[in-house]
Amino acid sequence: MTQNESAQTCACGGNCGCQGEEHTHHAYLTREEYIARLEQYLADLQVEIESVQKELIELKSPETIPG
Repeated sequence: MTQNESAQTCACGGNCGCQGEEHTHHAYLTREEYIARLEQYLADLQVEIESVQKELIELKSPETIPG
């Protein structure tokens, strides 16, 4: 998520501007908005997976074993 996108997203995860206040209205996404949100979520998860894989490789490396 870019800095600009996060500025437009409210605390509840939508774009309603509730600022985290409890609200009763539902903000429905269009099909295209939902697809875009899922694609961004997938990209974020892939970055996280790569990070975890790199850390595991480093931890398993003989050079990083203490002692």
